Amino acid sequence: MPLIHDRGGLPDDRPIDRAEHELEDWELTADALMQALTGGGVMTVDELRRGVESMERWRYEHASYYDRWITSIEKVLVEKGVLNGAEIDRRVAELGA
Repeated sequence: MPLIHDRGGLPDDRPIDRAEHELEDWELTADALMQALTGGGVMTVDELRRGVESMERWRYEHASYYDRWITSIEKVLVEKGVLNGAEIDRRVAELGA
């Protein structure tokens, strides 16, 4: 059975939105973060891809392109010990307050 990201040949009647759109600030930040992490040797594009490809089906299906990147970056940085889950949860709570 193919993984969720392997879409080739799967029947799907949903149209593909090919319209260009202006990136939101958070999307530009996600892209810049990935550039900094790869440029600084903290993670690789292959690790980013592995993180995206390992997402749960429901999350992958409902995530946007950069949502997938952020999910993968978080996963890889936690795996490498650069960040930890509690630290991320604390910071998210601070930003939400």
